[in-house]
Amino acid sequence: MKINHLAKAVLLVSGLLIANTSPAWAQTKMGAKNPNTGSKQPAPAPKGLEKVEAEPEKEDDYYKLISLPIPEGVVLEVGGMTTLPDGSLAICTRRGEVWMVSNPNISGNEQPKYKRFAYGLHEPLGLAYKDGDIYVTQRSEITRLRDNDGDGQADSYDKVYSWPLSGNYHEYSYGPLFLPNGNMLVTLNLGWSNSLGHGVSLAPWRGWMLEITPDGKMTPVAAGMRSPSGFGMNAAGDVFYTENQGDWVGSGRITHVEKGDFVGNAESLRWSGLPGSPLKLKPEDVPNTGEPLYDVAKRVPALKAPAVWLPHGILGISTTAILLNDTKGKFGPFDDQMFVGDQGQSKIMRVDFEKVKDEYQGVVFPFREGFSSGILRLIWGSDGSMFSGMTSRGWSSTGKDMYGLQRLVWTGRMPFEMKTVRAMPDGFEIEFTKPVNRKLAADPASYKITGFNYKYHSTYGSPVINNKECPIRGIVVSEDGLKARLVADGLREGYIHEITTDGVRGEDGRLLLHNVAYYTLNNIPEGEKLAIAKAAPAHDHAAMAMATASAAKPAATSAKTKAAPAAKASGKSLPKRLTVKPTSWAKGTDYTINLGTKPGLKFDPARFQVKAGSTVKVVFHNNDDMLHNFVVVLPGTAIEVGEMAMKLGLEGQEKNYIPNTNKLLYHTNLLQPNTTETIYFIAPEKPGDYTYECSVPGHFYTMQGTMKVVK
Repeated sequence: MKINHLAKAVLLVSGLLIANTSPAWAQTKMGAKNPNTGSKQPAPAPKGLEKVEAEPEKEDDYYKLISLPIPEGVVLEVGGMTTLPDGSLAICTRRGEVWMVSNPNISGNEQPKYKRFAYGLHEPLGLAYKDGDIYVTQRSEITRLRDNDGDGQADSYDKVYSWPLSGNYHEYSYGPLFLPNGNMLVTLNLGWSNSLGHGVSLAPWRGWMLEITPDGKMTPVAAGMRSPSGFGMNAAGDVFYTENQGDWVGSGRITHVEKGDFVGNAESLRWSGLPGSPLKLKPEDVPNTGEPLYDVAKRVPALKAPAVWLPHGILGISTTAILLNDTKGKFGPFDDQMFVGDQGQSKIMRVDFEKVKDEYQGVVFPFREGFSSGILRLIWGSDGSMFSGMTSRGWSSTGKDMYGLQRLVWTGRMPFEMKTVRAMPDGFEIEFTKPVNRKLAADPASYKITGFNYKYHSTYGSPVINNKECPIRGIVVSEDGLKARLVADGLREGYIHEITTDGVRGEDGRLLLHNVAYYTLNNIPEGEKLAIAKAAPAHDHAAMAMATASAAKPAATSAKTKAAPAAKASGKSLPKRLTVKPTSWAKGTDYTINLGTKPGLKFDPARFQVKAGSTVKVVFHNNDDMLHNFVVVLPGTAIEVGEMAMKLGLEGQEKNYIPNTNKLLYHTNLLQPNTTETIYFIAPEKPGDYTYECSVPGHFYTMQGTMKVVK
């Protein structure tokens, strides 16, 4: 928005005045929650809009999910997908098969038809089409599949290039992605060591991106990858890859990859001395200080900061496919943006990049939830609809199906969304898909900006660190109501900034479909800043604080009142997390339960029995390759408590995903892989089946067991 529009723009600051603006604005009470986000929304509609329904619309109103039928006996655990010139789909599966699916758009009365094209492959997790041939990436090679006689089945399986394996179960391989020059990119997953509790590169080039020519020549491109299951190009032809939380990875992220980049995980640097390596960095050269990655990158020139971070547990827990929207309007108002899938939370996010000072940064939004299984692959259909290929075996997801193929179709209705967010010299500019109510959009109380970061260290994951609110000093809304420029203090380079728009409404009184965005600010752009005339009166902030404190009192009283059932259920008053045996238990405990984990988000054992009122010792060992906790809840409340943990948002990992509720009886802290914690408690006096779960977002839907309490 140009500065010369300010004279006619609506600019309101909480007690601040900006030249050529009207200072009048109405106070808005905070009321009902938006079920899409959990954030509070202004209860009263703006004047003139009182008759408009304020109830939020649903994602399904704009983007419909259609499940494709899969024939009995076809185990379509999707590893890779591509659209063929005739509109059919080619799909490889984790079972080592390739299937051709004709009529995937389900036109007329015809159903999709499936024909097996190839079989006997080693867990292919990527597939591409080029000049009549199918290319798949197996664990140890790129293979070209060719149908020589035209019968719809592969006759030749030809190796293009192979790489060594150690045999570690975690050595997945992804791709290929064809480049404009005809070469292919592949990415190689790190292995995993249960004994060490972190990723390991046990064979050359594990944790690297490789470029391979059609005649089988390989060039190493970049190192530092942990689980690079998704990668693709933006509209400019630059390559980005997605990463999962783990060691050296505080949260999911998307990084622009160029030759010679080190993108963060130190394990792969074991091979930087091999011929052809564009890097000379060694594992010991990477500081393990727990500072933000952006800060460490200033001292390690090869280290590249992500373009976009995806907050863990909020926008997914296992980032996968990335897909450029090149449908030219067939999929709504988000051309040239990118969509990114998540396997664990069975949902899709929307990403928009921009270049500032020649480096990529950008914003990510929620987009569509509710997929039937864990999303691993996304592709465009011939009609501009989006196909999602899914799998959950061993990688459990919120979607309950073990596998699936779904199609996401735009209904043609325009959603009221933040279309994008751009960095400004003094804040951010939000662009909307539809005009906003300018009075509410100019109210600083309609927004909140919080900056935060993650630790960069060899430990698995990270809590949110250094979170701090960025006060909004002023807002300019464009005359057409499609843009709002937020002037804010306290913005920090290298930080993620949560931008909430709880109070914004459309001209028709509608709420935003999603009212939160996360902008990764690697560089603050240069340019003209907006001038602020005077500071905010202190009494305004004091009044707001008093109102907030007053509103909080009933909730605290309510929580205290509701504490009685939990105390009754647990038998006696003990801390919910007690790690030292009480001295009164000198004779020991009635029960000692040794509890572990199994692949696929499962406890081992999945059931144990104790007597009512007995003393119990639980030794929980997390022998999985991700973070877990052990939480016992009242019967029938496992999902409810898990969703409370998910709503902890940015504070979730710091609080061990333990919500403050009387429905939660006992718990451990959040445990790193290959670590153990022991807790003590008195079993509930009331017999029944008490669920124990891992309350990590996405895990709690599946990772549950039963503590049976008997008389």
